[in-house]
Amino acid sequence: MENRKKYDVMIIGAGPGGIFSAWELRHLCPDLRIAVLEAGHELKKRKCPIDGEKIKTCIGCRVCSIMNGFGGAGAFSDGKYNITNDFGGTLYRYIGREKALELMHYVDRINTSHGGGGTHMYSTAGTELKKVCMQNKLTLLEASVRHLGTDINYVVLENLYEELLSSVDFFFDTKVESLAKNGEEYLASFEGGSILADTCIVSAGRSGSKWLEKVCSDLKIPTKSNRVDIGVRVEIPAVIFSHITDELYESKIVYRTEKFEDNVRTFCMNPRGIVVNENTNGIITVNGHSFEDEERKTENTNFALLVSKHFSEPFKDSNGYGESIARLSNMLGGGVIVQRFGDLERGRRSTRKRIEEGTVHPTLNATPGDLSLVLPKRILDGIIEMIYALDRIAPGTANDDTLLYGVEVKFYNMEVEVDRNLETLHKGLYMIGDGSGVTHSLSHASASGVYVARRIAEREA
Repeated sequence: MENRKKYDVMIIGAGPGGIFSAWELRHLCPDLRIAVLEAGHELKKRKCPIDGEKIKTCIGCRVCSIMNGFGGAGAFSDGKYNITNDFGGTLYRYIGREKALELMHYVDRINTSHGGGGTHMYSTAGTELKKVCMQNKLTLLEASVRHLGTDINYVVLENLYEELLSSVDFFFDTKVESLAKNGEEYLASFEGGSILADTCIVSAGRSGSKWLEKVCSDLKIPTKSNRVDIGVRVEIPAVIFSHITDELYESKIVYRTEKFEDNVRTFCMNPRGIVVNENTNGIITVNGHSFEDEERKTENTNFALLVSKHFSEPFKDSNGYGESIARLSNMLGGGVIVQRFGDLERGRRSTRKRIEEGTVHPTLNATPGDLSLVLPKRILDGIIEMIYALDRIAPGTANDDTLLYGVEVKFYNMEVEVDRNLETLHKGLYMIGDGSGVTHSLSHASASGVYVARRIAEREA
């Protein structure tokens, strides 16, 4: 017989949106029965088997521990919380700019009170770099950023989890197969059971994009296609960017290419960090991490260079386009490909020998290859232009030995139609976090969770 349980509020997904929804509801409405359903493992059981020695590439785990589990895909990120409306999502369009910033600062206070208090808050306010960028046809976006680091981010998540355990029921390794309406309630079904709740918050994250598409189709919730970001991760000696990272830690810099007038931007800067693999729906892409612990820092800095592509009718599958490029990289390189910038410019593939003889020692064991066989010419031309533009404000960026890892793809879920409360056309069904297509960052996703929790609390009052 199927095991069915009843709750007041059901949260699908234990990423930042789900965590902060549960956190806020627990404090505002302590009598509510709250369940959190998560396809991945609890935090302490999340471990990727790739060790770089015995296991060097993805082995296709049933559930990817990097992308799923308590903390979501951001659990092993470098823990950057950007407090800004200039990037990271469009939450402000629904709740207003001031409210969005207020909630991001609120999330920051929770993080700093749960283990992140010793970390640094960086800001672009008053920086001379903004002028230097403008003089070189670059734009520095405004932001304050709290850098927790991968290590401290983990500690914060541990502390939040321990506090939530006393009043929230977590169901880990529970992949929700379907979400349906059951009268005025919501029914989430999974292998071996189901949960019924008066209110449902969906915080599926980017890894739940395909599942969420089906949910929206089944429940007749309107959606529209979002963009996809495609590019590479650049790895250089840390000293080249140190005058920027020492002041700002992460700088979001945008360049408009002369050839195609496309926007290329820096993303996820990791001073003295490492380059890592990322698994999204079985596709291996590249990402970066950094640490607060001095002993775990490296001699390199890495960051992504991404080109955003928006598609018009009749094509709607922007994520499918990005996936096809990533699959091509996986086919040619067995995973992530790495290439020296000098080799790319000379039209030749990199070899392990040339990389080993270079001045930049790779922090990821990737396959030497030729990114021009993977990335579309328009995107690659934009990346090359951007590297030369960055070389004007950080000389050495365009060195021959600069390493480019590919591909990096940032998938954005389709935008789900929600109202100013982030509620769908079905009363009591909310869509938050990156899964909704409304947010694209830790700070925005967390803020959306707090916001929805407060809307639910108002109804319960």
